[in-house]
Amino acid sequence: MADQSPTPIRCKAAVCRANGAPLVIEEIVVDPPKAYEIRIKIICTSLCHTDLTFWRVKEDFLIPPLFPRILGHEAYGVVESVGEHVEEFVVGDTVVPTFLGQCDTCSSCASAGNNMCSSVPFAVGPGMRRDGTTRFRDAQGEPLHDFLAVSSFSQYTVVDVNQVVKVHPDVPPKLACLLSCGAGTGVGAAWRLAKVEPGSSVVIFGLGAVGLAVAQGAKMCGATKIVGVDLNPEKQELGKMFGVTDFVNPSELGESSVIEVITKMTDGGADYCFECIGVAAVMIDAFRSAKQGKGKTVILGIEKDGKPICLPSIEFLFGKCVMGSLFGGIKPKTDIPILAEKCMNKELELEKLITHEVALHDINTAFDLLVQGKSLRCIIWMDKLVV
Repeated sequence: MADQSPTPIRCKAAVCRANGAPLVIEEIVVDPPKAYEIRIKIICTSLCHTDLTFWRVKEDFLIPPLFPRILGHEAYGVVESVGEHVEEFVVGDTVVPTFLGQCDTCSSCASAGNNMCSSVPFAVGPGMRRDGTTRFRDAQGEPLHDFLAVSSFSQYTVVDVNQVVKVHPDVPPKLACLLSCGAGTGVGAAWRLAKVEPGSSVVIFGLGAVGLAVAQGAKMCGATKIVGVDLNPEKQELGKMFGVTDFVNPSELGESSVIEVITKMTDGGADYCFECIGVAAVMIDAFRSAKQGKGKTVILGIEKDGKPICLPSIEFLFGKCVMGSLFGGIKPKTDIPILAEKCMNKELELEKLITHEVALHDINTAFDLLVQGKSLRCIIWMDKLVV
């Protein structure tokens, strides 16, 4: 019998070869999946702020710059081939890759309050998480670094079985794509992590894609007052589409502080505050805007300059708490199919986050739109490639 083992695939990918440089569409080689790995044909991907952060990473950032690299981590695709010991997926399955894994066997995955798999731990650094090597090479045979062990700005990619979630084929590709990071993070932060209660008050600092997804999650959970805080006045009307009931622009408060205004609006402080920007001063404002006795503050943004958060310790005595968030506290394989179903029955309307769609050869347009603040989520389609 002929050997049916997967072989290397030549395809197109958007490669970043220097810090902040435009991505280049190149022919690359994607190696076959090894044990516990899946090779995926990417149908569509989208651009997230995290991609932007690592595209033009600062020298003093927590993770040093690393190029050449294939970015991208929000995506939808079809299983093309599987490696040894892969049992839950077959060729043709419709899936989303995720930067966070779930094995369902380690103590962390078995815990209801922990979404950080300990058998194949999350890592920001390059390389597949079991052996640290890459599956990408350029036309000259030189290795290309991956990103979050996903690298979806390629027509084909290889992902660990822990980081792949099966979705129903009826789920629209671009909607499933959003759930693999940004939308899942925002909705999950309200739903799974903070556990927003019906009738509660919620304040969201920053109405980007993640913040607006938080608003959708809070609305889904039954919050009655959802306050959006943003310096962009256009976000007031946009926020209403996602469930925001009130809007605060910090530049229009005169002598009053954001904390004072929110405390008054929420009758003594918000039940839940979400920081979705990544600025230490805003994180402090969010914490101080929370209600005494029960207020929860969830930090979703990464402090862009690496500054520490300095909080008054006495406020902790009053019952407030601060919660960190990775992927909004959701367990990918458990929760993404649930969120997909909620989208299909219109309990969530996350498709409103999609503001632009381009082909892979126009991927730099997606970067320009996000840098200029003109885009929430731009879907990048692989099957419209023209070079």
